[in-house]
Amino acid sequence: MDAQVLTGGFSDPAIQAASAFRAVMEAMARPGTIFPITGAVPPAPLSPAAGAVLLTLCDADTSVYLAGAMDCKAVRTWLAFHTGASVVGPAVADFAVGAWDDLGALSQYPVGTSEYPDRSTTLVIELAEMNATGATLAGPGIQTTAQFSLPDVKSFQANNQLFPLGLDFIFTSGDDVAALPRSTQVS
Repeated sequence: MDAQVLTGGFSDPAIQAASAFRAVMEAMARPGTIFPITGAVPPAPLSPAAGAVLLTLCDADTSVYLAGAMDCKAVRTWLAFHTGASVVGPAVADFAVGAWDDLGALSQYPVGTSEYPDRSTTLVIELAEMNATGATLAGPGIQTTAQFSLPDVKSFQANNQLFPLGLDFIFTSGDDVAALPRSTQVS
């Protein structure tokens, strides 16, 4: 087995997983706010932030779709070894990971059902950089408005129109994480 597969996980799993989980939950609770997240050293092309998100939220009962460059042997084996998550197609994925352009049409991902709105895909979107400028965000967790650099405003507006169904988004770049839950209004 490749030594890179065995490394890159949390060195202190209890503490680092708890810290990473808190960062992801804070990001979901405060849409558009950027938080540091550390502890993982995944293989390229995954960023440390994306690696920490996957280590924290995935396990053997989780299915993950790897889009574009993310769908490589190094990422597949690292993910399988550290989380036990299975790699699947987009139509049945709990999580989808990739660059915005590689993830394809949002309509290919489950948005939940009226009985089970939580049975939707969460997209982990790798960005070259993210900052608090661009689209205006409003809704739960935002006192008045916030701004965030979204890759395609219209797609996020259409997703919000599906609420309470829809997709949730986690953005990663380097050692940073931000999120946009389906309840967030985008303009």
